[in-house]
Amino acid sequence: MEVLGRILIVAACFVAAYVQAQSSSYPNRPIRMIVPFAPGGASDFVARIVQPKLSEVMGQQVVIDNRAGASGNIGVELAARAPADGYTIFLGNVGTMAVNPAIYPKFPINPIRDFVGLTLLVDVPGAFAVHPSVPAKNVAEFIQYAKSRPGELNYGSAGAGSAQRLAFEFLMSKAGIKLVHIPYKGGAGPATAAVLAGEVAATMVTVASFIPHHKSGKARVLAVMAPQRVAALPDVQTMIEAGFPELTLGSWQGMYVPTGTPRPIVNQLYSVLMKTMHDPETMKRLQSGGAEIVTSQSPEEFAGFMKTQNAFWAKIVKGVGAVAE
Repeated sequence: MEVLGRILIVAACFVAAYVQAQSSSYPNRPIRMIVPFAPGGASDFVARIVQPKLSEVMGQQVVIDNRAGASGNIGVELAARAPADGYTIFLGNVGTMAVNPAIYPKFPINPIRDFVGLTLLVDVPGAFAVHPSVPAKNVAEFIQYAKSRPGELNYGSAGAGSAQRLAFEFLMSKAGIKLVHIPYKGGAGPATAAVLAGEVAATMVTVASFIPHHKSGKARVLAVMAPQRVAALPDVQTMIEAGFPELTLGSWQGMYVPTGTPRPIVNQLYSVLMKTMHDPETMKRLQSGGAEIVTSQSPEEFAGFMKTQNAFWAKIVKGVGAVAE
């Protein structure tokens, strides 16, 4: 037993030394950032603004890898199964990391168990937007318009189990209207494009996705899903003002690594992200797109936030009675 004990001690020391050596040379090659949605949505918007400064601070190129599909679940599983060596980071959001685990009976992973959360990055307020052919100028007018056409209007979402679908289910239940759900693959981008093309009458994605289109007249934002009006759209009411205080939920975005990533690398990535997110040019670009920068005090604080969010959305999903189709 004494010999075995010595062998185990030597082995443990070897592993610790190996991890330390790997961490001290990190990073020495490009880093992959998995984004679980197609280009054009809020997650891709955040990733492409953060990428240049993140690459600069890391001293290595950060390569964006868009892996859309199954309401983000494909990208989530790919990131969770990646080697825990710091060379794969994952941009998760409220849908992939909090809503999907509650709404998909066979969700492939456990976000709390299979990821280490580094920090929140931003919160992007939601936007209730419609195609210009819809005559409504605000939420009340939309509800009246929908009531006069039960089952005739449709809405687009990022998938059967998306936060957008839950928001519409709640709106329909409370307002007494009936809309037809059209799910799209790839996140907010395809749903946004569907509204612009007139394929669907409405959607609830992010302010960032619709600011330019609202200003150009290609779409109309009826309300923002935020506690107060958004500076980029000062004349647009909030859902609170429209009588729906429950619909103040935006799309928070956070950065993760697979569980098992060495703590020195976790600490380094957290430090790098703090420098990136508080870079004046990065902040300016994010804020101009309607994103509010919200970083965590530590990875531990982010872990606590994640537990709270998972419990909150599980309650919402149960209350609405929504299930993935």
